[in-house]
Amino acid sequence: MSPRDLATLREARALLESPGIAAQLANLVGAPVEYLLAHRLPPRATRLINSGVRAALRRSLRLATATLGDVPGARAPRTRLHTVAVAATGAAGGAFGMLGLAAELPVTTTLILRSIAEVARSEGERLDDPATLLACFEVLTMGGRSRRDDGAESGYFAARAVLAQQIAAAAEYVAAHGLMSSGAPALVQVMASVSSRFSIKIGHKVAAQSIPVIGAASGAALNALFMRHFQRMARGHFSVRRLERRYGRETVRRAYDTLEPPAHDARAP
Repeated sequence: MSPRDLATLREARALLESPGIAAQLANLVGAPVEYLLAHRLPPRATRLINSGVRAALRRSLRLATATLGDVPGARAPRTRLHTVAVAATGAAGGAFGMLGLAAELPVTTTLILRSIAEVARSEGERLDDPATLLACFEVLTMGGRSRRDDGAESGYFAARAVLAQQIAAAAEYVAAHGLMSSGAPALVQVMASVSSRFSIKIGHKVAAQSIPVIGAASGAALNALFMRHFQRMARGHFSVRRLERRYGRETVRRAYDTLEPPAHDARAP
């Protein structure tokens, strides 16, 4: 691996193994990580989050990529624009509590997936490739490494391995039938896995917003943090995939494992 590509891999590893979303949220609102992990939302809120995430994921990616085109590297991702947009939806949704979340979640999810897809394209991915579209969903399951958050202790490659077979089978089905067809068991399993993990992250956000005097005032900041987190995960993920296309997965995996782990505090933003 060339020195330049090794530097790219080192940067990707630092992004992918950085503190997870729960630690970042806790740091933002000044609450212990354990509060967000242990805080139990009312059953009605949990049901609303789970159903909202499932519905949002079914519609969001095709809508998010509809006008992007499929030319790899066509333009730089508009990360700042997307961050401002989700901050605006967070401010509006936070003002209306759980009812606001129900209206905000599909819009926020679409914007996050749009930003992820633009990052993928900037790293040489073709958005007409079903494997790329499913890899965008995969980013939503990534939380970063920390012993104190997200249950993501296993690291990036182990997390990818959990969905690898499902995504491979689902990509074959999508190539033949399209993303909007949801009848294949493998595709259903992928969507269920992504939905369950993304719902946990949304639950952390709702828990953070439930802290007294946080609420609507922090909706914009929480959404902006969410967007930046997934932009970092996307940049790391699709950088690794680009290197895998050049050198092969096993070569990249071995090089990744030999790099020094990033030095950080578990509560660093």
